[in-house]
Amino acid sequence: MTTDILKSALISSMARNFSVTDLIRTAETLKQSAQHSSVATLYSTWIQHNQDHPLLSAVLFNYSVILSDAGQLDPARALLERAIASNPEFMPAYINLGRIYERQGNAGLAVVQWSAALAKMAGVNGQSITYKTTALNQSARALETANEDESAETMLRQSLELDCHQREAVQHLIALRQRQCKWPVVLPSDRVDTTTLMQGISPLSAAALSDDPLLQLAIACHYNKLDVGVPVGARDSWSKATQTSQPIRIGYLSSDLREHAVGYLMTEVLGLHDRSKVEVFTYYCGPESHDPLHSHFKSSVDHWSSINHLDDNSAARLMAEQGIQILVDLNGYTREARLKLVALRPAPIIVNWLGFPGSMASPYHNYIIADDFIIPPDCEIYYSEKVLRLPCYQPSSRTRAVLPQKLCRKDFGLPDDAMVYCCFNGAHKINRFTFDRWLMILARVPGSVLWLLGSTPGVNERLRDYAAGRGIARERVVFADKVINPHHLARYALADLFLDTTPYGAHTTASDALWMGVPVLTLSGRSFASRVCGSLVRAAGVAELNCTSAEQYVDRAVELGSNSSLLDALREKLRASRDTCTLFDMPLLVQKLEGLYRQMWHEYESGVLPQPSLANLDVCLEVGIQLNHDDIEVQTIDDYVGWWNDRLAKRQKVRPFELDRRLAQLSNGLNAIATPPEVHVPSRQQNSQKVLEGNYHPLS
Repeated sequence: MTTDILKSALISSMARNFSVTDLIRTAETLKQSAQHSSVATLYSTWIQHNQDHPLLSAVLFNYSVILSDAGQLDPARALLERAIASNPEFMPAYINLGRIYERQGNAGLAVVQWSAALAKMAGVNGQSITYKTTALNQSARALETANEDESAETMLRQSLELDCHQREAVQHLIALRQRQCKWPVVLPSDRVDTTTLMQGISPLSAAALSDDPLLQLAIACHYNKLDVGVPVGARDSWSKATQTSQPIRIGYLSSDLREHAVGYLMTEVLGLHDRSKVEVFTYYCGPESHDPLHSHFKSSVDHWSSINHLDDNSAARLMAEQGIQILVDLNGYTREARLKLVALRPAPIIVNWLGFPGSMASPYHNYIIADDFIIPPDCEIYYSEKVLRLPCYQPSSRTRAVLPQKLCRKDFGLPDDAMVYCCFNGAHKINRFTFDRWLMILARVPGSVLWLLGSTPGVNERLRDYAAGRGIARERVVFADKVINPHHLARYALADLFLDTTPYGAHTTASDALWMGVPVLTLSGRSFASRVCGSLVRAAGVAELNCTSAEQYVDRAVELGSNSSLLDALREKLRASRDTCTLFDMPLLVQKLEGLYRQMWHEYESGVLPQPSLANLDVCLEVGIQLNHDDIEVQTIDDYVGWWNDRLAKRQKVRPFELDRRLAQLSNGLNAIATPPEVHVPSRQQNSQKVLEGNYHPLS
């Protein structure tokens, strides 16, 4: 049948009486029948015999998209160059040509193409605004990848001035300001107000902005509704998964099983599983990788699948056909996540663990794995998932490779005879409140220095300027270059005390420091991301390094910086307990993890699978974003529940809302007796993820 369609279309194309509409429709029919070579033949024949057609540029563009999707970048690029030559005002060709240059590793030429498009768009109409914002956003993304953050931020602001309702642009803008340490982070402009920015913030950025777990839950729910969306074809039955069998089939979904922070943490977990209890499947959705850690993961599991070549429905079908009973989402709301896939419910049970430090607030994540420090019982109301707990939430690796050579402080610009405070967290975790505390500590410990992980030259200078403005000499803020992990771990020995950030604290970096015998001082708040480090120091046997107030944090840092014997005792304590402490007991963690999996499956078979509670989170979002979180540190508010109650009461007077179970607990002061989540069989309605696409789709 498709052969006849192609033959007829080719004859009409050569006779020059085959319209562009018919061409696109026929190409789509052939594509749906997997006749990809026939699609290429049809387009090339039509182009060959219709060189003077007024819509030639659009046809060249569509053909280039087909070739680009097939990985044939050089011929796709040539077609786009022809399209521009045929019609210099055809903006989509510039945008996709820049995208191809970027994919080929030439970001400079990519920005040139997008700039050329911007220069041509003088007219103001709906179509030109769409093209212009796309060109600005593409340029910003390429510049961000190249660490040209200032220019990227300028592009995003121009784009949002044209259309302030671009959630992706808002998310990137706030994330850029965080990683540049630009305070305030949420900075409105003439056409982009604070409400728009706060409604558009990503859950990951929200975790670094404020220690406000109820607001973070509301933001995650809002993000899931708008940026993840509602899927088509979500499953509500799993025939192979529900067939009685042992061991339990666990699927780990991750983009980070490679040289990545999550990869380092998971190094031992997959290989330590008891195969009589658990059959391990992995689904890798990250960039192509050939590093040793990636190879290690491949050899540590029973079944390895790279799903980058599969669309979400195909990947979900693969998981269902393999009978996955519990899918562990190791990404959450992080880069390269496949939440469209997760929303299709490819397994009857879905778990949120390790990748994202907080609640997913989705309709399809049934459980979150934590520990009793990160989520105490009285804080369960801030999570949509049912909370299950390990002895310590975070796994670690006892096989870290460390450079054997002894390093010298002078080689890193550090003083030999002074206190060295360090923090190797990413710059996006450093907010004004944290940095001010660090400067207070330096002021009270003469000669001490602050050793930070280096960022771009602009960010480094911004932090030094800020310090100088508060009376701390610029040279007392020292930056460490980014190096490979064995070298990075070795230089920890040069530091005296690790100072944690808040509200988004150290996770992998804290494990690294504690493994290397460096004490970590942390300030725990209420939210997930702000309590992980406190969990780690407790599990490492040095719970005394967990502070509960800003004043205690500063005073304790000064005390340790002024008394070397106290630091020596802490270092000795870490060294003595490293091989026996809970933090690095991976066999115990995996054993307990398998116990949680058995509990989940038992609850599913018993018909009591937890169903996430998402009611009234729109009200919480509306109330929560009214606060200027750059000016007020929620973590320092003593009566957090009362503070929220007052604000909700004011909202209730203006526009009444019915209290759901969560807000009833909050309002009645019952947060200290958190009731377990309601349970019933899985809902049929699920959500799916919106993906940021770099290319325009074919014209139709």
